Amino acid sequence: MIADAWRHRSIGIAPLAVAGLLGFGATAEEYILVGSLVDFTGRTAVVGKSYGQGKVDAANWINEHGGINGRFLDVDTVDNSYGAERSLETYRKWARQGAVAIQGWGKADTEATLRYLGSDEIPYFSASYAAHLTNPMGLGRGEKVTSPYVFPMGPSYSDGARALISWAAKDWQSRNGERMPKYVHMGGDDVYSKAPQKAGELYAVDKGFDVLRAITYSENPNEVGVACSRLKESNADYAFLANTSAPNLALLRGCLAAGVTTQFMTNIWGYDENVMKAAGIAADGVVWVMGAATWREDVPGMKILREVSRMSDPQDKAYRTVHYVRGVCAMLFMKEAMEWADANGGVNGPNIRRAMYQRREWVPQGLEGVCLPGTWEGTDHRGFARVRVYRGHVGGPTQDSLYDLFDGGTLKMEKLYEVDIPRRPDWLGW
Repeated sequence: MIADAWRHRSIGIAPLAVAGLLGFGATAEEYILVGSLVDFTGRTAVVGKSYGQGKVDAANWINEHGGINGRFLDVDTVDNSYGAERSLETYRKWARQGAVAIQGWGKADTEATLRYLGSDEIPYFSASYAAHLTNPMGLGRGEKVTSPYVFPMGPSYSDGARALISWAAKDWQSRNGERMPKYVHMGGDDVYSKAPQKAGELYAVDKGFDVLRAITYSENPNEVGVACSRLKESNADYAFLANTSAPNLALLRGCLAAGVTTQFMTNIWGYDENVMKAAGIAADGVVWVMGAATWREDVPGMKILREVSRMSDPQDKAYRTVHYVRGVCAMLFMKEAMEWADANGGVNGPNIRRAMYQRREWVPQGLEGVCLPGTWEGTDHRGFARVRVYRGHVGGPTQDSLYDLFDGGTLKMEKLYEVDIPRRPDWLGW
């Protein structure tokens, strides 16, 4: 029974917590406790389910292949429903139990635990990519928040906006645009949506755009209608959508009905294969930040990725979104950091943190072409300077499965652009 214990811990999802492994008779020395927060039931579950399942499958795959030099990962996976209070309560439990690392989720849990991570010395592999989290020592010009134990597992939202704007500038040149192109930031009235606004708008000015007044929207049909009317009246050429996929889905549908012709661009959480299927032709042509390979790309690391996927889908029937792929990458980066720590003083928080600074252009072994290369420094946690920009194509009705839609060519993902965002000191933290 002990041999199968790790599988139960990684797969079972309870409303707040999962039964512990040590009750099976194992000793603490045989396992490495890791906390993992997911959103399977909250307001970010549309993308959280895919990312969370990627983490679960990757943890089980790691244990199937020997764990960390023979020690299993004891991954306590908890659905926080995107709640800050629940996340903080769970974090405190893990800290008491001696967790050596945490696989986080979004803004709610990362911000709730941020003040404790440094003193507790627990590395936090976060799926929130707000730029201030990349500023470990509070040295940049953004928020003066020290986060030496937070490692965002994707390009910052600000760098994602810069990459899209860089592409838009080249796209405008290719159109032989004679006038100054118009750019507008669109998003919710919240910290998440506003996180990259200033950085994007200032960079747009630098790239020769006329920056318009920002437009607010949510999933509310009335707000969507007003936002699409304002966007159409503005004659904006490029709109950056800073919301998550559910509000973006509503906006894309509403703006198609309103006859908007603006080129939409969106952040890393604002679009995916499920949005393409749900929105249909309204999602055609959206340009977005891609944080990993797509499920159908022909890259060397796809073999290992398919092995990981079979941990929960042994028949290979599931189409995995790019959010799933990034969840896998986050867990595999942590695995290799733990292996270095094990060889350099032991698997504990400070050593895992040290491990994150040991390599440059680092891709987890076997996942070449799947995960973006990462480089972290002690004073700069902008780990992913390389940003990939893709365009989604929707060519017809989308009622079939994602597998069938991509196989038949109705849905396509086209790589448009790749850029290395400079690690400018004045861009650190914002």
